[in-house]
Amino acid sequence: MTLPASIDDTEKLLRDGNYVADRSLATTLYLSLSMGRPLFLEGEAGVGKTEIAKVLSETLGRKLVRLQCYEGLDVASAVYEWNYAGQMIEIRMAEAEGATKRDDLGKDVFSEKFLIERPLLQALQPDEAGPPVLLIDELDRTDEPFEAYLLEVLSDFQITIPEIGTIKAPEPPLVIITSNRTREIHDALKRRCLYYWVDYPDADRELEILALKVPNAGEKLARQVVAFVQEIRKHDLFKLPGIAETIDWSTALIQLDKLALDPATINDTLGVLLKYQDDISKIQGSEAARILEQVNLEIAQAGG
Repeated sequence: MTLPASIDDTEKLLRDGNYVADRSLATTLYLSLSMGRPLFLEGEAGVGKTEIAKVLSETLGRKLVRLQCYEGLDVASAVYEWNYAGQMIEIRMAEAEGATKRDDLGKDVFSEKFLIERPLLQALQPDEAGPPVLLIDELDRTDEPFEAYLLEVLSDFQITIPEIGTIKAPEPPLVIITSNRTREIHDALKRRCLYYWVDYPDADRELEILALKVPNAGEKLARQVVAFVQEIRKHDLFKLPGIAETIDWSTALIQLDKLALDPATINDTLGVLLKYQDDISKIQGSEAARILEQVNLEIAQAGG
């Protein structure tokens, strides 16, 4: 499938993948795709950053290459490494056959035959369906040396392997980079990208997302869940619930055959919505009952 030709097409593309995006996100994504620039997405965990790359891969019919970042990530895990066991076998076989030309043997064992491609190198390879979607997920978890290494990849979409040379993508991959902002990413890398902050959705958009992701949730339950989560996000918690937690909580309530929220059910299922005991302690009990009462009043006043 070809890339979207307009912002409206981009919105439709995301919608076809069950992703509800506001106009500004669709605009930035369209510009990223049309300009061939990486898209750098920042925001809290669970707001749907990673999902954008998955939706692009699915709706465009492109291969998804995901590099999950973590502390200590190095070139061997992210870019390439040599098949040392295979190289040793090749050397032993050459010795057994009486091979004496060291230079020829060196060229043979350091060839693509023994090259193990990791995500970044895989993303530069041609594909019949078109350039893949490269997801560099949670870049803020890596350290600065690896971040600096990415500059060559994102500048020229090429990787230099000393033993072989430079491998350049015939067509640049569609690059999505995400960060939960546990640390600041260097300006040099950000300058190579278009930037977008993915925020928590407002109530109307969260309801729309819930209708797509959990269609079997009744209208009353969905409105209560969204209003309750929206209210919780106003509290001073260690980790506010994202849209992923809203979806999980709704699914859990359906599993319990709940048609509406009640204080007991909220207390019993807060561990689906909140992930830290201190946060649960702040909300459960009388505070949860107060929020639910407020939510029900607001829904009633709105005619729900």
